[in-house]
Amino acid sequence: MFFHVQRMINEIVPDEPDPGAANALQEGLGGQFGEMRTMMQYLFQSFNFRGPEGKPYRDLLYGIGTEEISHVELIATTIARLTDGSPRYRGSKDEPLDQPGAKGATPLSNALAQGNIHHMLVGAQGALPVDAVGNPWSGSYVYNSGNLVLDLLYNLMLESTGRLQKCRIYEMSSNKTLRSTVSYLIVRDQAHENAYAKALESLGVNWGKTLPIPKTNAERYPEVATLLERGLHNRQYTFNLDHQSEAAKVFQGNSPSAHDGEVLRMAQAPEGVPFGIAPERPEEFSPGLDSELIELIQATAEMELAEADEPVRYGPA
Repeated sequence: MFFHVQRMINEIVPDEPDPGAANALQEGLGGQFGEMRTMMQYLFQSFNFRGPEGKPYRDLLYGIGTEEISHVELIATTIARLTDGSPRYRGSKDEPLDQPGAKGATPLSNALAQGNIHHMLVGAQGALPVDAVGNPWSGSYVYNSGNLVLDLLYNLMLESTGRLQKCRIYEMSSNKTLRSTVSYLIVRDQAHENAYAKALESLGVNWGKTLPIPKTNAERYPEVATLLERGLHNRQYTFNLDHQSEAAKVFQGNSPSAHDGEVLRMAQAPEGVPFGIAPERPEEFSPGLDSELIELIQATAEMELAEADEPVRYGPA
C-alpha cells in the first residue's frame, strides 16, 4: 500500500509566472530522464523483484521509487505555479465565468509566444505528462531487465543524466520558483546516485573518484550549497510505515561521492512542508464552478471532515 501525506516534500519559493521556465522544467518531469521515468522504473523494478535473499536491494528500490512519486508531485506543482496567472487578466471572482476577456483584455495571449501552448490550451495552466517539446511520456522509457546489477547500473546512469539535465535547467532561468525545486532535485539525485553506487559497491564495483556525475562547484548554486550543508545528498528515505525495510543493510558506511569521510544515513521520511491549492483561473474556466456547485462541494467537504474525526487504523481492526 502507499500512503499520501498532504505536505510537499520541499518548499516551492514564490516568484513571477514564467511559462518559458515551466516548459524547460517539463523535460525534468516527462522527458526520457525525468521524474515520471524514475518513478515508474524503480517501482516496476520493485514490483518485479525476484530472490528473497536480495530483499535489502528491493527495499532500497521501493524507498527511492516512493520518493520519486513526491518528486513528480513537486515538479508538476512547480510547473503549475510557473504557468499560473495570465498577466493581462483583470477580472475578478464575482464576474461571470464566461467573460474572462471583458473590457478588451486578451488574457491568454502569452500562450502564443512563450513556453508550451498546451500548458494553457490543454492543461489550464498546469503540468502535462510530456517533455519540453511536447512529446508524450512513454512507458518504453522504463528499463527493468530483471538482472540486479544491470538494473542498478542503469538506475545510476538515469540519476546521473537527470542530475546533469537539472543543472542545465538551473542555468536557464533565475526564476526563484524554478530554482528552488531544481536545486532540491539536484541534491536528491546525488543522494540516489550514492544509493545505487553503494548498492553496486556491495556487489563488487569500485567507483574511485567518478561520482558525483556531473561534478559541480556547489558555490555556484547557493540553493544547492545550502542543501548540501544539511546533508541531503547523503540521506536516503524508506517511506516504510511498518519498519520492515532492510535498505539500511545496503545504504550505510562512507558516501561513494565524497572523499572526506562523509557517512550515509537512513530515515523514514522527510518532514515536508505545508502547501495549498492554486487559485482559480477564470480565463481558463478552471475549475468553472457556479454558486450551486460550490454549495455541493462545501456539503461534501463537511461530510468528509466529519468522517476524518474517526480514528484511523491500518490493517485489520
